[in-house]
Amino acid sequence: MSDQQQANNPLHGKTLEMILNALVDKYGWPELSYRIRINCFLDNPSISSSLKFLRKTPWARKKVEELYINSRLD
Repeated sequence: MSDQQQANNPLHGKTLEMILNALVDKYGWPELSYRIRINCFLDNPSISSSLKFLRKTPWARKKVEELYINSRLD
């Protein structure tokens, strides 16, 4: 990716942890689990357990990243 493309990437410079924390701050776990139906958001949710799941589950990470972009949290 060129420097210009990276500058236009809304996820550039954001870690998965930063993204998840921003979403939890905005929506809370109950709303987040409603918007993205994955068990790590439903059953005893925590940042740590969610990060572990999202790092090994590309489809779920993609949904989290898309929600972050669509929520305009940057």
